[in-house]
Amino acid sequence: MKMMKTVFLGTLSVAMLAGSAMTASAAVVCNGDVCWHTHERYTYPRESGVIIHEDDWHPGPNVTFREHEGRGYWRGESWETVPEDEGVVREERR
Repeated sequence: MKMMKTVFLGTLSVAMLAGSAMTASAAVVCNGDVCWHTHERYTYPRESGVIIHEDDWHPGPNVTFREHEGRGYWRGESWETVPEDEGVVREERR
């Protein structure tokens, strides 16, 4: 009985971990040499120059990370908010 309980709990734990890994969505988004992390996949205006990388992407030595909440992108030193109702534009991944 104890062995069955251990196997059941082990199986349940593995299933929960696998389920949480599949629902996790993350990316690194960059505009030039400035990048930030996001948990949602947004579309950005074509003129923003934003590039979306997978979460396992490794930045070069000249990349700076600046974190910010919400939908938008860095343009120089300022955060540009992108409205939710803006049209669908490209989402470039590298």
